[in-house]
Amino acid sequence: MSRRFNTAGPCRPGIDYMVPAAARLPEALGLVEQEGYFVVHAPRQTGKTTTLEALARELTAAGRYAALLFSCESGRAWEDDIGSASRAVLERIRAEADRVLPLPLRPPAWPEAAEGALLVAALTAWAQACPRPLVLFVDEIDALRGQTLISVLSQLRDGYRGRPGSFPASVALCGLRDVRDYKAASGGDPSRLGTSSPFNIKLESLRLGDFTADEVRELYGQHTAETGQEFTSAAVDRAIELTGGQPWLVNALAREVVEKLAVPPVEPITIDHVEQAKERLILARATHLDSLAARLAEPRVRRVLGPVLAGDVLTIEPYDDDIAYLRDLGLIAQDPPVRAANPIYREVIVRVLASRIQESVIADPRSFVRPDGTFDLPKMLSEFTEFWMEHGEFLTSRDYYSEAAPQLVLMGFLQRVVNGGGYVDREYGVGTGRTDLLIRWPYIVEDGTRHLQREALELKVWREGRADPLRAGLRQLDGYLDRLDLTTGVLVVFDQRPNAADIAERTVITTTTSPAGRTITLVRA
Repeated sequence: MSRRFNTAGPCRPGIDYMVPAAARLPEALGLVEQEGYFVVHAPRQTGKTTTLEALARELTAAGRYAALLFSCESGRAWEDDIGSASRAVLERIRAEADRVLPLPLRPPAWPEAAEGALLVAALTAWAQACPRPLVLFVDEIDALRGQTLISVLSQLRDGYRGRPGSFPASVALCGLRDVRDYKAASGGDPSRLGTSSPFNIKLESLRLGDFTADEVRELYGQHTAETGQEFTSAAVDRAIELTGGQPWLVNALAREVVEKLAVPPVEPITIDHVEQAKERLILARATHLDSLAARLAEPRVRRVLGPVLAGDVLTIEPYDDDIAYLRDLGLIAQDPPVRAANPIYREVIVRVLASRIQESVIADPRSFVRPDGTFDLPKMLSEFTEFWMEHGEFLTSRDYYSEAAPQLVLMGFLQRVVNGGGYVDREYGVGTGRTDLLIRWPYIVEDGTRHLQREALELKVWREGRADPLRAGLRQLDGYLDRLDLTTGVLVVFDQRPNAADIAERTVITTTTSPAGRTITLVRA
């Protein structure tokens, strides 16, 4: 049986396709050799456990260290019961050691100790009995909270000076966030730990990154080598573009194509298969994407994403903790400008926020398909303006992502009427006050050849105290159409000034000419 693309839990050698661990965290070995205590952090389902488990296995197999990965998840239930949480963690250490370590490297019986010293006493006894230096990878450290987290971090600091003979030589704490955030998880008062950092023995913080383009190609190439089924270069490039290399998405797209779409092994996997898989993943709202969507209601997430969705200037310092928080969660890209981490996340964010709009749209998507199979954009714009005149003021009067409310109304309407027949690509121009949309509508003509209709829209908002965005919008739309090599487009201007004319009076569809001489459909709403 061939290996498979894994989307649930750590990857298993020989069963799942895997990127080599050493390539993903190359700095870790050097820190272990320096007897360093360090932090590894990354968003969920990025491959932290898979990578550290493989690294522990390699370190032990080399014969120099006794290395073990264990999880603190079992201590989650005891936020302030230090003794119970410590015993739960020690049980996991013993169970994992019995499972993966040779008998001479396993821990002795744990010694008796006060509840606040159980961990330091146990690790000291193990380090003294073990014939090799101990290396511990403490997974899910952020599952611990309150006094329990404080106690674990404090005990590691207490034992640190005894390394390597009387305490683990190297320890890595692994979780979602960097160590700077452990204070908040432990209660938020740094004085309770006696330092501004709860883990000031840390030598370095490592962030496990997304797959590189070469790693995605290698992973997909493993499937080709085992089954003979080729991913076309265009399909791989599109997968890299859609996922941004996010490991779960990379595996999920491929799994959707291979197992759910069940493309026969004798057929190559094409860009169309990848597009279908992307849509199915978003619509299915798998656990990974659902957990992402659940974050959107958090105030600190809204504070960053609201202006991003609206294309407004982001009045937040580059080192603002909310930006760091979203980067650590994997919601936004690691490098400026602030934007969704990848196109799939961008699509999920919009569809979740616009879902209440879609449910209000009663239009039949089939009614927007012309007899020749093309998409009827003028009909869509006409019906949207009717929808906007009836529901726009109510839908934009709520506080939820109010900065981007008009854009979300249009995107929700558009997604409903395009659903099933085509695709909507979105771009947010941070600081430009615009949102760009591209409708891609595949259709087949009478001779059986496949064609792709493309329609570009730019959305602008006219706010109080600002000039009419028409001129800037036309100029920006020209640039967008130049990139797409299109001759015409649509500019939508939402008037959100408090003293604007009545919505029924101001909502109108006309045409205008752009600075480049293009005929542009202008929607004022």
